[in-house]
Amino acid sequence: MSNEDEVLKKHSIVISRHQTSFTLENIFWAELKNLARKKEKSLKALITEIDAGRTTNLSSAIRVYILKELKN
Repeated sequence: MSNEDEVLKKHSIVISRHQTSFTLENIFWAELKNLARKKEKSLKALITEIDAGRTTNLSSAIRVYILKELKN
């Protein structure tokens, strides 16, 4: 893992007609894109799905989702 993997980057998305943002490390962003591709979903669709089931902030929910997917 390189230092670049640990760099935080802010991302913005429109969910249910309102704009929101979340911050992820590059390594999580790359894995989120991989998961979307594997599931044949757009990033927006996958993030919207994660957002619908979350009980915490969106950044944390995305990280937990990725970890659970990788453990399966």
